[in-house]
Amino acid sequence: MQEIHALARACDALGYVVEDELATVLYLMLRLEKPLLLEGNPGVGKTEVAQIMAAYLETDLIRLQCYEGLDAHAALYEWNYQKQLLAIKINEQSGLHAEEQEARIFGEAYLLKRPLLQAITAPDRAPVLLIDEVDRADEEFEAFLLELLSAYQISIPEMGTIRATHKPVVILTSNRTRELSDALKRRCLYHWVDYPPFERELKIIHKHLPDIDDELATRLVRFVEQLRTMRLDKAPGIAETIDWARSLLALGATRFEEPYVSRSLGAVLKSDADIRAVREHGVEALLESTR
Repeated sequence: MQEIHALARACDALGYVVEDELATVLYLMLRLEKPLLLEGNPGVGKTEVAQIMAAYLETDLIRLQCYEGLDAHAALYEWNYQKQLLAIKINEQSGLHAEEQEARIFGEAYLLKRPLLQAITAPDRAPVLLIDEVDRADEEFEAFLLELLSAYQISIPEMGTIRATHKPVVILTSNRTRELSDALKRRCLYHWVDYPPFERELKIIHKHLPDIDDELATRLVRFVEQLRTMRLDKAPGIAETIDWARSLLALGATRFEEPYVSRSLGAVLKSDADIRAVREHGVEALLESTR
């Protein structure tokens, strides 16, 4: 348990407040060399976990942002066709056979490495590989990932199987817009990242803004907790809480009062419908609930 507490303290020193359960699964991820799947609502700090782990391990962070239609070539590699065509023309003049030409132009010198291949072939030390919002990609891409997640290797038809020089630390995130396959989940450790409880979110605010007035920060966090109970298009995440605190300080607010709150709702709410819903509910009523 001492190692887990040390990891939590190190993350805290780097600016990320980690609860015991997350610290434990991060420790197991490193100790067992297994990928970690983080699920949770948008804005709860899943992506930041990978950034903090890269800082903690003093290594590179390689990020693959997933999206609908993402295919293996965009995530893994592409051939530098222009360079290959130029090489073919040069090789034709040298009298090389077709087999020899093919062997030359399908080599690493003509390969454009994308995030997954960059992570597998990192020469010096294991990077942190962040596969962000994997739920946005389709099931075919999930299936493609299974070889990487289980054996830390990737197959390229023209070159064969490439195994990791150093096993990357793999973190996948999902906003759970769709259910991920059992095959992918079985290869990963798992942790659900929820909105932080009041005390931890208050600590996060003070971590990012150490000079903020304690009463202002306390009432702000309570107000955000009230917003999360409402039926909004997008409930505010931790990033929005921090942005709102910074906005209030930039406006010169020393107390959490109606004029500042009403004018700065765009820092914490991200749609006109949500702002209207809060105003119709009554900013004063929400403020009263924070006292």
